[in-house]
Amino acid sequence: MSLQCLDISPEVSKALARGQPVVALETTILSHGMPWPENVKTAHAVEKIIRDAGAVPAMTAILNGRLKAGLSEAEIDYIGSHSQAMHKVSRRDLPWLMAKGENGTTTVASTMIIAAKAGIRIFATGGIGGVHRGAKETFDISADLQELARTPVAVVCSGPKIILDLGLTLEYLETMGVTVVGYGTDKLPGFYVRETQWNVDCRADSPVDIANILRTRWSLGLDGGVLITNPVDKSLSLTLEEVESILEHSFKEMTVEGVAGKAITPWLIKRLHYATKGRSLATNIELLKSNVRLAAQIACDYC
Repeated sequence: MSLQCLDISPEVSKALARGQPVVALETTILSHGMPWPENVKTAHAVEKIIRDAGAVPAMTAILNGRLKAGLSEAEIDYIGSHSQAMHKVSRRDLPWLMAKGENGTTTVASTMIIAAKAGIRIFATGGIGGVHRGAKETFDISADLQELARTPVAVVCSGPKIILDLGLTLEYLETMGVTVVGYGTDKLPGFYVRETQWNVDCRADSPVDIANILRTRWSLGLDGGVLITNPVDKSLSLTLEEVESILEHSFKEMTVEGVAGKAITPWLIKRLHYATKGRSLATNIELLKSNVRLAAQIACDYC
């Protein structure tokens, strides 16, 4: 794909040319992760957090068939308020969506692709996709994992989404050679849940330590990215028992309603939001803010 298909905003372009820190952001959170107007408010808030930390935000999307690295306020507002008209775009969707000149919001995988093409090394999100429960029968595995294996971008998140099979997700990442770092923790976070039973590959207690891990990996010529997991604050964390109870009922409903493919994650997130009376949405917003703050700090140290 030619760079002629990529539009880099003036702010992001200037920062990259000067070697300043830049943090990529996805836009699926605008279209599928949060309701309007919380989605737009959160997008503007996280951009401010990145700027306040000394870095430049680069929100990604596909608009009129073109890749975007860095969006204007008007573009963010448009995406957030027209979420039903936006395609959820992963690697496989880019060719046809761009060829048809359509609009789409970026997942972890497509954000990593755009970031790498723009020359951005750090990306912040809420949680990543992974191996879905029941994958032994369905083979439902997120493209996020393959992207982490092949694209040299570090992803800062609060762990794989708790709706997944976390053990198999870690096994897959190990097979693909993706380093999983715990920021201030030895245990893998599970998005809304601060701590799960699984261990990360290594612990790092400062952004400087993480930046050194990134430099070392890429100086060795190793393919792929690094997964940096940042636990949600204790005061906001849902309990594992609570989430599992909700998911047990939700999976039964999902089977009855025939929910499958791309629709699974946003459907389950809505069910969690309803069952927790909005607590999961508040947790989602705050963990995202924490992740972008950490990503900006890492980007500053990396640069």
